[in-house]
Amino acid sequence: MAFVSSIKNIGLACPEQNGFHSIADHSSFSSKLLILRRSGWFPRKKCSSVVVKAAIAPEIDFSDPDWKKHFQEDFENRFNLPHLRDVFDIKPRPTTFSLHNGGSQILSNIDAPEDRKSGYVNDDDRALLKVIKYSSPTSAGAECIDPDCSWVEQWVHRAGPRKQIYFDPEKVKAGLVTCGGLCPGLNDVIRQIVFTLELYGVKRIVGIPFGYRGFFDQGLPEIPISRQVVQNINLAGGSLLGVSRGGANVCDIVDSIQTRGIDMLFILGGNGTHAGANAIHNECRKRKMKVSVVCVPKTIDNDILLMDKTFGFDTAVEEAQRAINSAYIEAHSAYHGIGLVKLMGRSSGFIAMHASLSSGQIDVCLIPEIPFNLDGPYGVLRHLEHLIQTKGSAVVCVAEGAGQDLLEKSNATDASGNVVLGDIGVYIQQRIKRHFKEIGVPSDVKYIDPTYMIRACRANASDAILCTVLGQNAVHGAFAGYSGITVGICNTHYVYLPIPEVIASPRTVDPNSRMWHRCLTSTGQPDFL
Repeated sequence: MAFVSSIKNIGLACPEQNGFHSIADHSSFSSKLLILRRSGWFPRKKCSSVVVKAAIAPEIDFSDPDWKKHFQEDFENRFNLPHLRDVFDIKPRPTTFSLHNGGSQILSNIDAPEDRKSGYVNDDDRALLKVIKYSSPTSAGAECIDPDCSWVEQWVHRAGPRKQIYFDPEKVKAGLVTCGGLCPGLNDVIRQIVFTLELYGVKRIVGIPFGYRGFFDQGLPEIPISRQVVQNINLAGGSLLGVSRGGANVCDIVDSIQTRGIDMLFILGGNGTHAGANAIHNECRKRKMKVSVVCVPKTIDNDILLMDKTFGFDTAVEEAQRAINSAYIEAHSAYHGIGLVKLMGRSSGFIAMHASLSSGQIDVCLIPEIPFNLDGPYGVLRHLEHLIQTKGSAVVCVAEGAGQDLLEKSNATDASGNVVLGDIGVYIQQRIKRHFKEIGVPSDVKYIDPTYMIRACRANASDAILCTVLGQNAVHGAFAGYSGITVGICNTHYVYLPIPEVIASPRTVDPNSRMWHRCLTSTGQPDFL
């Protein structure tokens, strides 16, 4: 990456509050605008009109000896978290969240009260967003700012409970909503949000049923929630509150929030849901409503920018092993057997890549980020011929968004505004059968699509822990007075990030990354081009 471009004043209702910025090709004005358009988050006329103004910053002058300082200042401004104090003249109060720490917590040899660890996170605590110092832009996975690949520190806000809070828990009404499709771990996050709210002393907690639809559909009343209600919901998959795709008019939603008297809104969803949450946050600011809007990123595809992983991903990879193992057994047991498994991944092939790596049984892994040909001397079909000749069987794993250029284009969109993808799994299955028939070689193709089985699973142990911490930190962030933020894990540390920085574009597999190279080493597949 040789330069930094900043996208400013792209907003909904409150443009002055919404600086969109990007680092090199990680985001662009058009990608951000596309996410907002697809998500349906443009307010109607009774809200302020949408103001879209792109200001592209000039390239960094690397001859300036202070260019690093300027970059870091810009980064700090972009990642500064929106706070209620930006709009309201409010004073903090001592937290009601007690850690009940026991044992010695002495920082020094002097046993004095001021030397004891509090167990709380300081507002000035930061975590490094990037932790690898690359020596060259040609290094695998290198993300460089300047041509010399200089090390530049990029610090983001650490998540956790604060000593001071900005809400009176006894007066708080908190709302929870789950949007998009199902994902393992939704119930775990809901459960921990409720538990943590009650530890702060919140008595009024409600769920908004079936995503954003629950704010405007008169036939969907809010659901009172308590510890007793959510105690065992983590033992099952799905969402206690239900899910739905698509947005609504942001003003209608904020009207509903205002009417219901909600002070904290916790939103679980992916990129489109985050774009909606950001619009809600901005409209609340415009109306000077003291509402904290906090997101927990929910995407089984693991395609949220800047984060190590999102909840549900580990479970999806683990459950995918069952499908891959079945495909392997079918293929290995048949004469010239070929097992084909289609996994989730509209624009990011993380599930397919990690499932292929972890299973060790995949011969061909196809993902959206890497183009491939089916035909030709270096195509997938010719490689399958080679595998049948040498091994007698083959197993193929394909992400749902892979190879869409091979399929007939569709202008249809789903409720979330996403283009309806062609079924690459069925297409490849048919092409494999036709190819082997044409060359006169018997083949037995078994096709498995476990998508909905995986989505409905209960979270595994790894995801359950991640969900627990994310849910807790979402509540801590709201009580700390932040709004328009999301909580995630970066380099093993839990952090708060401003929503615009994580919805700039989907996170995708880097074809030059070490992980993709490891996958290629495991499968032994060629480039297919």
